[in-house]
Amino acid sequence: MFVDEAVLYARGGDGGAGVAAFVKRLGKPKGKPAGGSGGRGGSVILRADPAVASLLDIKRHPHQRGGSGTHGEGDVRNGKRGEDRVVRVPLGTVVHLEDGTLLADLVKPDQEVQVAAGGRGGRGNQGLVTSRLRAPTFAEQGEYGDDVTVRLEVKLIADAALIGFPNAGKSTLISTVSAAKPKVADYPFTTLQPHLGVVEIEGRDFVLADIPGLIEGAAEGKGLGHEFLRHVERARVLVVLLDPSSLQPTDPRSQHDTLVRELTAHSPELAHRRRVVAVAKADLDETAAALPDLQEWAAGAGIELFVISAVTGEGIRPLLSAIVGEVETVTRESPARQGYVLHRPAGPGFRVVREDGVWVLEGRTAERAVNLDDLSSPEVLDYVAARLARSGITDALVSAGAEPGDDVRIGDLLFEFRPDADFDEDEDGERTE
Repeated sequence: MFVDEAVLYARGGDGGAGVAAFVKRLGKPKGKPAGGSGGRGGSVILRADPAVASLLDIKRHPHQRGGSGTHGEGDVRNGKRGEDRVVRVPLGTVVHLEDGTLLADLVKPDQEVQVAAGGRGGRGNQGLVTSRLRAPTFAEQGEYGDDVTVRLEVKLIADAALIGFPNAGKSTLISTVSAAKPKVADYPFTTLQPHLGVVEIEGRDFVLADIPGLIEGAAEGKGLGHEFLRHVERARVLVVLLDPSSLQPTDPRSQHDTLVRELTAHSPELAHRRRVVAVAKADLDETAAALPDLQEWAAGAGIELFVISAVTGEGIRPLLSAIVGEVETVTRESPARQGYVLHRPAGPGFRVVREDGVWVLEGRTAERAVNLDDLSSPEVLDYVAARLARSGITDALVSAGAEPGDDVRIGDLLFEFRPDADFDEDEDGERTE
């Protein structure tokens, strides 16, 4: 089953907690700080893999999570990092954040993007030692991993895209010229999903995509138009297949004009894409009767018209030679598509809001300031006050109108605002990652 859209709920693994421990020596019951730090949580990573055909596995398993880091231990034993969760996706996968922001376009093998980072591991007390704080009796807790929802869609990467009205003979053609075996029947919309086939001609080969039938109004979403048209976007060459049989509601000239109009409405760039035009079902009497007028129209419009029959093989070889020639021309003229991963700029570390008479601090910087295993001792509270001051949070509260004695909340912690704390932790007590 081909699935070209899916939603992924990704969560990074949680970081392990640091530990407060000491080396006990004779005559020094507390001794030197020796608490190890917790391991960072594993991230959720999307990786393009040519062996993956669709997003079916993600559709079935939409919740993916990185491994959590382990806790630190005494004797400065740091916890292990959590394992990354690598989710394989097809080449041509486009990744959007929940708000619609385009995050990545993965078109090359092993190209990858991190969608949910693992939480930072907490420092043990050995990692908190500074020139002012010689023997901290506390440690940091691990941080939670990112919780992110992303929307994935696949845009097929093909050299040529076969487009035409429903039941025009596209599936029959691709099954004739390649190993692809789409469903073929005498009613419209037999093909409800794209198919890829590798075509070899004269020692050269190219990838041909069978795009489900387009109809008038496809660019506005009619008849699943948006889902089908996006698979045309990456094709180097468009192969327009016209059907003169009575199965179609309009004549081939109208079919051509409608298809070009819908492609252009979907993406103006497609109007300038190289095209090869073919008339299908040459084995039918209807086709023979319509050919003189069609050839006259094509000559007047400057279109080289190929007449083919996928049943008898008539005209197939010249058509394929023309397609591979156009593909090679475009390949020479255009640089290879590299894909990309957008690096998201770091947002503000905290935000101050007023809710029901309480100053509320939101953001990772604020959470880190109080992310300690024991907030009951004066030593720890002074340490927290120093962190808040150095990160700019204290000044931000004052600027917002906070006064000494006001209630301030960070997460589930509610405390009294005390901007006059005189404790100052040395800069080397902070770790950055």
